Amino acid sequence: MITYLFSVDRPLNYSFTGKFKAPSSNWKHETMPLIDYELIVMTDGCLYIADDNGQYKVDVGEHLLLSPTPNNTRYGYNSSECSFYWLHFTCYHEIIQNEDISSLEHMDNKLFIPTQGALPAPEKTVILMKQLQDSIRSGYNKTFLDYMTTSILCEIHNQFFHKKNIQTSDTKRQIYNDIIDYIKLNLTKNIKVYDIAEHFGYNAKYLSHLFSNIENLPLKQYILREKMELAKYMLTDTNDTIKQIASALSFSDSHNFMKAFKKVVGLTPSEYRNAFSKRLLYDR
Repeated sequence: MITYLFSVDRPLNYSFTGKFKAPSSNWKHETMPLIDYELIVMTDGCLYIADDNGQYKVDVGEHLLLSPTPNNTRYGYNSSECSFYWLHFTCYHEIIQNEDISSLEHMDNKLFIPTQGALPAPEKTVILMKQLQDSIRSGYNKTFLDYMTTSILCEIHNQFFHKKNIQTSDTKRQIYNDIIDYIKLNLTKNIKVYDIAEHFGYNAKYLSHLFSNIENLPLKQYILREKMELAKYMLTDTNDTIKQIASALSFSDSHNFMKAFKKVVGLTPSEYRNAFSKRLLYDR
């Protein structure tokens, strides 16, 4: 799999965007020319899509980046009952091999985007794409849309390549990564620091100290922050009520959820939902 290198000395050029929802379980992507880059972020189901470079099976939480090589076309090779956000943009790129990235990934004004991958935090990317769509409906100018497009690619780059600066042993780094994975898998549950410590067989204070040294954020606050990131996604990409979202995230009641959300985000859930309410939905 290749990785694309984008120079962002100036912003990427936004073309158009939207959210797609398959009209039926028999839907296949039409055969269409690919004249610019297309970024796809899956939110439901599975997409079976191909271009002149090969076939792709894109699952929930994954992204796919298709590039505009000469005479390239994209088409569905299997039925796809799915939904996804998509973004078209233009920019010069270079193709590099994955093994070359480690020495280059911290270059200024450069973004590295794999062709396909499982995003560590897909909801963060979806929120930005939703904000871009809201900006379009709100009549924001082209310069703003270009910079929003660039920020979406920056988010994907950082999710794949951002590394903590602090030096840690391999053992502590593995514990930290295991904690992150555990939280991600159990985010809708009422996770406590003690539960995580018990799961991994460590003292709660030791685990909290180790995590804080690497993340620069107390473990308890990190759990709350990640819950609020998921809440933001649910507020902007579902029609669930605030009560339903609070219950889905294992808050005791909607009042406690709203209080926590306001503390972390600075807006009430309703204010946040109304701020980005203009989604561009397509079914073809």
